[in-house]
Amino acid sequence: MRIVIGCDPNAEAEKRELCQYIIEKGYGEVTDCGSEDPIYANIAIKVGELVADGSFDCGILMCGTGLGVSIAANKVRGVYAALCADVYSAQRARLSNDANILCMGAFTTGSAVRKLIVDAFLTNCFVPGCSSQEKVNRFKEYDRKRI
Repeated sequence: MRIVIGCDPNAEAEKRELCQYIIEKGYGEVTDCGSEDPIYANIAIKVGELVADGSFDCGILMCGTGLGVSIAANKVRGVYAALCADVYSAQRARLSNDANILCMGAFTTGSAVRKLIVDAFLTNCFVPGCSSQEKVNRFKEYDRKRI
């Protein structure tokens, strides 16, 4: 799996920890898009574009709360970013909503929980034809129509 990760300066230490964790767990290749830009929207859009164009299979974004990066990433066509603060939400983001970017808050989730959330996100995937298919089709159709 090709994973791209980015954050604002508030989450630099947490991002480094997750990069190492993902490598140790063998989830795949991790590309760090940085954390220097204090404008979280810039890194969220960059990561979003890289996922949307197929350069990466999925992405992970962090800022203080995760709210800003999730809002910004979801402005990119083809991005389905989910803000997750618990394991169940991360599982459902993939299984029910076909999310391709995980967003988390550095100030709102602790290290152990963040790792469990990453585990849930990276070990689950959307199953075509599942009971959520029609719902996912609807928002993807709308997304494709946006200018």
